[in-house]
Amino acid sequence: MNIGILGAGNIARKMAHTVNAMEDATLAAVGSRSNEKAQAFAKEFGIPKAYGSYEELAADSSIDLIYVATPHSRHFEDCQLCLNNGRNVLCEKPFTVNAKQAKQLIGLAESRGLFIGEAIWTRFLPMRFKLDEIIASGAIGNITSLTANLGYAISDTERLKKPELAGGALLDLGVYTINFARMVFGADIADICSSCSKNEYGVDLHNSVIIRFKDGKTAILHSNMDSNTDNRGMIYGDKGRIEFHNINNCEGITVTLNDGTVTKYETPAQITGFEYEVQAALLAIANSETECAEMPHSEIIAVTEIMDALRKEWGIAYPFE
Repeated sequence: MNIGILGAGNIARKMAHTVNAMEDATLAAVGSRSNEKAQAFAKEFGIPKAYGSYEELAADSSIDLIYVATPHSRHFEDCQLCLNNGRNVLCEKPFTVNAKQAKQLIGLAESRGLFIGEAIWTRFLPMRFKLDEIIASGAIGNITSLTANLGYAISDTERLKKPELAGGALLDLGVYTINFARMVFGADIADICSSCSKNEYGVDLHNSVIIRFKDGKTAILHSNMDSNTDNRGMIYGDKGRIEFHNINNCEGITVTLNDGTVTKYETPAQITGFEYEVQAALLAIANSETECAEMPHSEIIAVTEIMDALRKEWGIAYPFE
C-alpha cells in the first residue's frame, strides 16, 4: 500500500526510514507547509512525490494511508483534513489534545468508512504481547501493583513548553505510562489522584498519578520532561516481579521470582519499532476495518478522557480549547 507522511520533522524522519525498510508498504509522498522542506525530505528518503502543502497531500487519491506527524496542537485539524479528503489516517500520539476532538475524529472516520488509529507504538510492539503471556502464565502469582515512569530532559523543546502547542509532560510522556497501566491492569478504574509541577508557561514539567482499580490493584505513574529517568515498568506479584525495561520501547523483560530464579526475555530485532503500528493499520485497511484491535477507538477515547481529567485537576487548559 502507498503511504504518505504529513509533516517533515524528526518523528516523520523516523517513520520514513521505517517504511522504506518495510516489504509490504511503499513511501509514496510527503507533505509539508514548506515546498523547500518537502522537496529536501523527499530527496533524502527517495520519495517520488513532494507537496508544499498538507492540502495537496490529502487530495492525492493514490495514497492508502497518511501518517500525521505534526505537533500535538495540529493533530485534530490535520487528521480532519485527511478524512474529509477520503484518506485513512494513522496519527502520532497523543491522538488529540482532548476527548472532544478524539470523538469527533473517530465519528467522522466511522461515518465515512475510513480507518483512523493512534500511532502509540507501545500498544503494537511484540514485547507487549510477551508481557501478556508472562502475566497470564501466573509466573509471579497474584499481582497487586505496578509502577511506571518515563522521563527525558527535554523541557526546553519549543513544542513541549508552550500551552498554545499543547505542551507538557502528560501528553508527550504520561500518555505512555497511562497506556502501560491499562495494558497490564485493564480498564476498570475505581479512582485516580495526582499532582504536578508546572513550568513558567503553566504546563506540567513532571507529574505523579496513582490509579486504583476496582479489583484493588494500584498503579503508580510518573512522567517527567525535566529529567532523565530509568523509564522502567515494574509489576509486583506475591511470587515475584516483572521488570519491563523501557516502557517507551521495550529493551527486554526480566522476571525475578521470590526464590531467586531469574528469567530474561530479549527484544526481537526490529527496524525502529514503528513498523508494527504501520502493519496493523495496513491490515485493518485491507480488511475494511476502521480501527486496530491493538488500540481500538474505545481505548483512544478512554486514555484521552483520563488526561483531560488530570489536566482539569491541575488547572491546565490550552488557549485553543
